[in-house]
Amino acid sequence: MAAYYRRRAENGVGLIVTEGTVINHPDASNHPNIPHFYGEDALNGWANVLAEVHAAGGKIIPQIWHVGTRGRVDYTEAEIADIVQAFAHSAAEAKRLGFDGIELHGAHGYLIDQFFYEQTNTRTDRYGGDMLKRTRFAVEVIEACRRAVGPDFLIDLRFSQWKSGDYNAKLAETPERLERFLAPLVAAGVDMFHCSTRRFWEPEFEGNELNLAGWVKKLTGKPTITVGSVGLDNDFMSLFTEGKGASVAQINGLLERLERGEFDLVAIGRALLGDPAWASKIRDGRSDELIPFTRELLQNLH
Repeated sequence: MAAYYRRRAENGVGLIVTEGTVINHPDASNHPNIPHFYGEDALNGWANVLAEVHAAGGKIIPQIWHVGTRGRVDYTEAEIADIVQAFAHSAAEAKRLGFDGIELHGAHGYLIDQFFYEQTNTRTDRYGGDMLKRTRFAVEVIEACRRAVGPDFLIDLRFSQWKSGDYNAKLAETPERLERFLAPLVAAGVDMFHCSTRRFWEPEFEGNELNLAGWVKKLTGKPTITVGSVGLDNDFMSLFTEGKGASVAQINGLLERLERGEFDLVAIGRALLGDPAWASKIRDGRSDELIPFTRELLQNLH
């Protein structure tokens, strides 16, 4: 794993966000092969990954995660407090090891997002209710992480409108509601937002070409990361729903939006999984050498 991440740092990836790593809670993982971000053995392994990436001149942050429950979020308030502290513990360990920040995974129907979303958060206590009240759990996680790492350590929050079971879902249907949703998260201590979309080029709201990352930067003033089928001509789920891979796509339009300041960073998923030299090939004008993302490539990665 250390060699895997180092290859990408050596090829010009400016910031590596790791795969999802789970906190110390019994429900945090739904698969035995998901890596932990707690415990001596796991943290020693991540320290080795960190050393290799830094030696290659890269920056790296762990994505800290709790996959959530099946259905509604029904933890008791005492257990919620334990989960909040487990997030903070992993954040503190990231700082202790020397990582360059953390990313909290609050997207795609996982635990933080389950509290955000009215269909999965039907609580009647202080963690449920209207859109602002449903941010309380995330606010407590962010605040606890901020206390654990201090004021100068990067906290990035990944969030999405869409859910794994509903691509058309919206936490906020208008820019005004999105602004109200984001405000308590900014106040809690988020430094940057990783705005997950399936296709970066699609407008988030009618009547304006800004995508989700563009709107979040405009509304909060915080740096944003855009993502979604960058460098490829098909979205991720088509590999599973239709058996289709993805061919290489040009990124001229993406670069124009980046240069206009619509967003600050661009996350590369499948294209970089399959080709560790993606960034250097793009930089050097060698796009004809890029490796398409196919089902066979995914199987080989496994």
